[in-house]
Amino acid sequence: MEALELTDKKIDEVRQGEAFSPFDNDPNKYSKKFYIESYGCAMNFSDSEIVASILQGEGFGATRNTEEADLIFINTCSIREKAEQTVRKRLTEFRKMKKEKPGMLVGVLGCMAERLKSKFLEEEKLVDLVIGPDAYRTLPGLITEAETGQKGVNVLLSREETYSDIAPVRLNSNGISAFISIMRGCNNMCSFCVVPFTRGRERSRDAHSIVNEARDLFERGYKEVTLLGQNVDSYYFTDSNHPMDKAITFAQLLEMVALVDPSLRVRFSTSHPKDITEDVLITISKYENICNYIHLPLQSGSSRVLQLMNRTYTRDWYKAKIDQIRKILPECGISSDIITGFCTETEEDHQDTLSLMEYSEYDMSYMFFYSERPGTLAARRYEDDIPEETKKRRLAEVVALQNRLSHESNKKDVGKSYKVLIEGESKKNDQEWKGRSSQNKTIVFPKADFDVQAGDYVMVKVTSCTQATLLGEIESI
Repeated sequence: MEALELTDKKIDEVRQGEAFSPFDNDPNKYSKKFYIESYGCAMNFSDSEIVASILQGEGFGATRNTEEADLIFINTCSIREKAEQTVRKRLTEFRKMKKEKPGMLVGVLGCMAERLKSKFLEEEKLVDLVIGPDAYRTLPGLITEAETGQKGVNVLLSREETYSDIAPVRLNSNGISAFISIMRGCNNMCSFCVVPFTRGRERSRDAHSIVNEARDLFERGYKEVTLLGQNVDSYYFTDSNHPMDKAITFAQLLEMVALVDPSLRVRFSTSHPKDITEDVLITISKYENICNYIHLPLQSGSSRVLQLMNRTYTRDWYKAKIDQIRKILPECGISSDIITGFCTETEEDHQDTLSLMEYSEYDMSYMFFYSERPGTLAARRYEDDIPEETKKRRLAEVVALQNRLSHESNKKDVGKSYKVLIEGESKKNDQEWKGRSSQNKTIVFPKADFDVQAGDYVMVKVTSCTQATLLGEIESI
């Protein structure tokens, strides 16, 4: 799922924080309560907001407390083995809770639901409901079925479902930033990735519904939206009701959302090196409110390994794309995904990855060692033949290099000024604000005597930095 994935360090924080903020302040309005935890990628978190909207329509109110929940869902991820292990552990804990609260239902949503439905239902008897990512509309009927003691199951994939008509309930939101899903599924068939099998084929959402959602968020006080898709650059929408209308590409969609209002920041994730176009880069350069940040997953710096991964680009192609971005967007922040220890990877292949990281000068990366996922093309075609200690050693070298690149990138920003959207107080000090620059870098700065609040834009001068964070002071508001 590329850029959308969360880091391991965030898993525990996410699990604790994802039990939603109630979307209705009246505790007596709902006679039933639901609780959801989301794991894995930003798309899963966006899906949870769709699920919450459907549950709200069925009379369920959100709760942060599992003990008062009548319905518990885990929105799952199958990208890496560790995520699956974490989900299994949580389901075991919920099974113990069910013994003390008869009638409570436990369900699994998302990618693991599709892949491991039989194990959850029959072998381990961990859940009452199993719902795949394209079947959330059937939740009401499945819940009713599960309440009778039957198992509620629907993991069918769709070629049309985009949930474009469902208004997501913004969960655990800061009221400033929000996700907007613009497409679902993936057609790329990277050999290491399970997404095409768990989320189905690619389909784009109605462009007008996306713009309307962005406008509604802005009118409700939100200042930033992130357009989500497995591969946003392949977004392509044609209105079948108006065949004379021209198809809308991702570059055009970006412009449409940017034009909602100049003070609404627009981000997007994820791009694919083979699909990001010059038109997208030019559109970013035209609008100040489209952030100068691109996540461009590399995966490997070796052309031979890239071919085995079915990434459909070469090392030289990727370098040319980096050059094009730097030429059109000189101040653009760039990040990546890196996998070490893919099947047959040699030391020379590994060095190719390190050298291409140096060339690209990434601001940050999501870095993992290869974990074979059942059902993928790689699992069927190749032997997972790299010893785990070799994978981990190579990963440690990649992480060490990225730490150096991140620090070098941050040091270049010292003395510069950036427009920052204040997202809230710093976790370490309530006398400091935190926010992000257009380049997606976190900046922490004292509140001082300026009359500003979360959701405001301020100009911040960077005075120092750490490996991960810029430190500064407000210059103007």
